[in-house]
Amino acid sequence: MEKEENQNTTDKDHQEPEKETAKPEEYLDSKINQDTDQEAKEEIKEPTPEEKITELEDKVVRTFAEMENQRRRFEKEKEEAFEYGGYNFAKEALNLIDNLERSKQILETDEKLKGTDALNKSLEHLDIIKKDAISIFERNNIKAIDSLNKKLDPNFHQAMMEIEDDTKDPGTIVQEIQKGFTIKDRLLRPSLVGVSKKTSKKEEKTEENKQNIEDK
Repeated sequence: MEKEENQNTTDKDHQEPEKETAKPEEYLDSKINQDTDQEAKEEIKEPTPEEKITELEDKVVRTFAEMENQRRRFEKEKEEAFEYGGYNFAKEALNLIDNLERSKQILETDEKLKGTDALNKSLEHLDIIKKDAISIFERNNIKAIDSLNKKLDPNFHQAMMEIEDDTKDPGTIVQEIQKGFTIKDRLLRPSLVGVSKKTSKKEEKTEENKQNIEDK
């Protein structure tokens, strides 16, 4: 009896362990990983010579296009530099016109000089110098802005005051304080102007009251 028990024990000890069977989930994950690796290898596939040539041609075309754009930008900047190279000089030169105009106003308001030949000759000389300066400006495409009786244009005019004037449409330039200039299509400086506005209602009523009193 003991021998049989010992024999059973020995047989159990010598039994081979059962092989573990792969679970369905593990098999599925393994299959997915294999497929992914295969797809990655296919994606990294070396391009064909034709594809390499096509890619190189595209790069060459883009490079030439960029070079052409840079050339055009350079030509435009060079042209603008040539056209407006005297912009700052012209802007400073406008002070000459301003000084001539101020000198003329000072002489005209000098009580001691009124009606004298010296005043007339001085004003005449100032006018000649001013005309010569404007003529030089115009030959270099620097032109005065025409402002009086024009509608206010923010691109060329700067309103400094409003002047009541019922004979003009509101916003009409009725006074030029300082003349503006352009160089070709660029503004050198705006004209400083006074524009018209309608008479206020309060003043209109005052005028009506005065008229009524006079009628009575």
